[in-house]
Amino acid sequence: MHLSRIAERTPNKPAIVMTGDGRRVTFAELDRWSREVANLIRQQGLRAQDHVALLMDNSPDFLAVAWGAQRSGLYWTPVNWHLTEAEAAYVVDDCGARMLFASAHTADLAARIAARCPKLSAAITTGPRRSGLSPLGFATVDPEPSPTPARETEGVYFLYSSGTTGAPKGIKPQHTFPPFGTGLGIDHTMASTFGFSQDSVYLCPAPLYHAAPIGWSLGTQRHGGTVVLMERFDPLECLRAIERDRVTHAQFVPTHFVRMLKLPEDQRTAFDLSSLEVVIHAAAPCPIEVKQAMIDWLGPKVQEFYAGSEGSGMTTITSSQWQTHRGSVGRAAQGSIRIVGEDGDPLADGEVGTVYFEGGRAFEYHNDPEKTARAFNDKGWSTLGDLGHLDDEGYLYLADRRADLIISGGVNIYPAEIEAVLIMHPAVADVGVIGVPDEDMGQSVRAIIQPAPGHVPSAELEQRLLEHCRYSLARFRQPRSMIFVDEMPRLPSGKLLRRELRELHG
Repeated sequence: MHLSRIAERTPNKPAIVMTGDGRRVTFAELDRWSREVANLIRQQGLRAQDHVALLMDNSPDFLAVAWGAQRSGLYWTPVNWHLTEAEAAYVVDDCGARMLFASAHTADLAARIAARCPKLSAAITTGPRRSGLSPLGFATVDPEPSPTPARETEGVYFLYSSGTTGAPKGIKPQHTFPPFGTGLGIDHTMASTFGFSQDSVYLCPAPLYHAAPIGWSLGTQRHGGTVVLMERFDPLECLRAIERDRVTHAQFVPTHFVRMLKLPEDQRTAFDLSSLEVVIHAAAPCPIEVKQAMIDWLGPKVQEFYAGSEGSGMTTITSSQWQTHRGSVGRAAQGSIRIVGEDGDPLADGEVGTVYFEGGRAFEYHNDPEKTARAFNDKGWSTLGDLGHLDDEGYLYLADRRADLIISGGVNIYPAEIEAVLIMHPAVADVGVIGVPDEDMGQSVRAIIQPAPGHVPSAELEQRLLEHCRYSLARFRQPRSMIFVDEMPRLPSGKLLRRELRELHG
């Protein structure tokens, strides 16, 4: 699982294939580039357990920088480049990054972020020279290989997910920083549970700044397999890539399924998809009808897992298991599942309660001990906040997904983030945000507005509020619909009755 050893054995094998321009990067090139990144990190004075941030689009450069940080024993944080400047700068500053890496596509945003983050000692671009950023051009030849330290340390990604108060929270994993080549837990799970090997060809259709796409891409390369990387998802190009590159493993969110299924039948059946061995999906609840349609199309190759970036537990389910347990997300593959009632006691099979994992990996929310404490009970079990129940065979069925959470296209969106922006507008007296069914994205964001005195509900007011959101929220967080009400349903304590909002306006 040491990148340099893989490069020595198969130097000319593709480590990365881009679906857009067809560019190929060999293992020898990826290994060399990652060592260039590691040397630059050392030159900046960073040592094991220091922190860097990556603000990069889907490109070979992203994976080269990630490997450079990984073999340097660092914590490294991928940053969503669709965030606003302020949101992205918060993540870079909060994680304590000392270096920021950007690609050509994200260089302008990175330069503005670097100007707002005084903790940074260097901001680097792998693209053309840009004011405010230092260039790092990967060599196309290597007459004198970059020196490699006698002992390299295994780093780990340090991911961020939004908190219920709206501010993103870093998820600091439990990690011992073993010698580089040891691998991470997901690398071993990919082989034992999903059949990854040196012969695997993995299609990554989603942004690498998300947990599963980056973790599974690096894990594929750990095993000596090839990553087929999409710059952005397109259903037709996805099918074309599976046929052209003989993809064996692919990972999707339900929105990807929907968009592929909506292609005209003559397009869906025009490609040879027989190379597929495993089709994995996760990140959002998949409608039963959609999953059944995918199994009917591709055969019993569809596997699902349920987990969080926290890495505290995991369930898995195969197509054959799902057919007899429709709607389930599977049985525990890591940790043991416990369903807990409001009184903290375990519940019987069939009863809905909070889903906890026992015996999973420890973690903490960076700079938020209160949120960390809420994630664990007095027995040491941890929860993502989801509700569900177990059947008598140990299969988990989710009843809700963090209750208030909106999942659009596999991306988590917390209503509080949007409410905090809208409530500041002078025309808004009160606001509640919910997710509503969306045929394409799974869910979309709907804002329910109680206008302030003197403001009358109208199309003009709606446009003003939507424009306000565009300046303050990333595009995927902006409301797609808006409803005006006379009064917001709240308890005397001030708590918003979000369930009532969903029943009335969902």
